[in-house]
Amino acid sequence: MQEPESVTVNIFGKEYTLRGAAESEYVREVAALVDQRMNEVARGASVASTARVAILAAVNIADELLREQRKRLEDQATLEDRSERLSHLLDRELAAGRTPGTGGDALPGA
Repeated sequence: MQEPESVTVNIFGKEYTLRGAAESEYVREVAALVDQRMNEVARGASVASTARVAILAAVNIADELLREQRKRLEDQATLEDRSERLSHLLDRELAAGRTPGTGGDALPGA
C-alpha cells in the first residue's frame, strides 16, 4: 500500500496541504477543478463569503457528478438491453442453423 503523500495546492487564493494515497498530480488536478469552479462562482454571483462560494461550487460539482452518474447508468442499461437482444438473436440463429430441414446454413464450427 502506498504511503500517504502531502501535496500543497492553491485553492481560491489560499494554500492547503492535502495528504492522501492518491498520486500528487491527481490531487493537483482535483484542486485545480475546485479552484476553477470557485472562481467561476465568485465571478458569476455577488457572493461575499468564501464559505458560500465554496458551497455553491460544491453544489455545481455535485450536480455535474450526479448527471454523469445517471447518464452512465442509462448507458449501462441500454448496453445491457442491446446485449440481451443480440444474445437472443444469436441463440435463435444458431438454433435455426442446427435444426434439420429449416434451410438455414450452419455457422462455421457449429
